[in-house]
Amino acid sequence: MEIAYIGMGGNVPSSAGEPEATLAAALVRLGTLGRVVRRSRLYSTAPVGFADQPRFVNAAVAVETDLSARELLDALLGIEREFGRDRAHAIPNGPRTLDLDILLYGQLLLREPGIEVPHPRLAERAFVLVPLSEIAPEVVVPGLNRSVKELLESLYANATHKTDAVTAFDSNLWAGA
Repeated sequence: MEIAYIGMGGNVPSSAGEPEATLAAALVRLGTLGRVVRRSRLYSTAPVGFADQPRFVNAAVAVETDLSARELLDALLGIEREFGRDRAHAIPNGPRTLDLDILLYGQLLLREPGIEVPHPRLAERAFVLVPLSEIAPEVVVPGLNRSVKELLESLYANATHKTDAVTAFDSNLWAGA
């Protein structure tokens, strides 16, 4: 069994409802891939890249699983499709119903076609590092040899200005998932 850290996000409604309802429903589905052992709070986050879209709802989840990294990725992509995401026809960095990314998978360092673990842009994204730091601050990121907390501190230290880019919020839907 390995602990996989999954980044979750979305900013447009799915069949489950608004993004926070989608993430809560997707969390239940993640439980079928292993045992959910930790989850962050929900965060409202500013879009990155394609800015003309609604804010995102993001979270991070730790799942203990016996799936390989490739099997886990395939399962995550299947869950995305269940919630209406069509990666083939989407705008890069554009609006989406659900985004599920493998951020870390134990201490695995993997670079193969279609899969990179740790996530290649993990250290550049506050919307990933903030919720991940909440549930796994001391985990050392393979290949970077720095903890999640250290990566977040470095990202903030190098930021040119502070914004409301990542803001925690409470949700009854998430609390009950």
